[in-house]
Amino acid sequence: MIVELIFCFAATVAFGIIFNVPKRVLWIGGAIGSLAWFIYSTLPSFGMSDIFATAVAALACAALSHLLAKKYRVPVTTFSIPAIIPLVPGSRAYFTMLAFVDGDYLNGIQLGVETMLRAGAIAAGLVFALSIFSIGKGGIGQRYESRRT
Repeated sequence: MIVELIFCFAATVAFGIIFNVPKRVLWIGGAIGSLAWFIYSTLPSFGMSDIFATAVAALACAALSHLLAKKYRVPVTTFSIPAIIPLVPGSRAYFTMLAFVDGDYLNGIQLGVETMLRAGAIAAGLVFALSIFSIGKGGIGQRYESRRT
């Protein structure tokens, strides 16, 4: 488990470097990515499904990204995009395509549905955190009206 967390930290930091995250907050994104992976890998042992664990991990990742972005005065995407990388079901998508190429269509459909559900869980976690942190800020129309008066 510790080795997985170290590799998740390194992968998140590496993606942070690719995305030009400032050096002063690079390690924070790595810590958020490691925490997201820890949540994702721990929750199924408590009887939760992998898809729900993905959604909870994405929600935690996005919520921490919002809080720490405000503290360190950087855009939220500085933390959220690299930190969500460990949750992306890339290998599952590869095995989905491999099953279709091998002619195993039933397994390919099963893996494809699981891949889409995990990707949807990531999106749902990110959007839910965004909606929580957007409460009270108003919509675009309200912002425009407040500027005119």
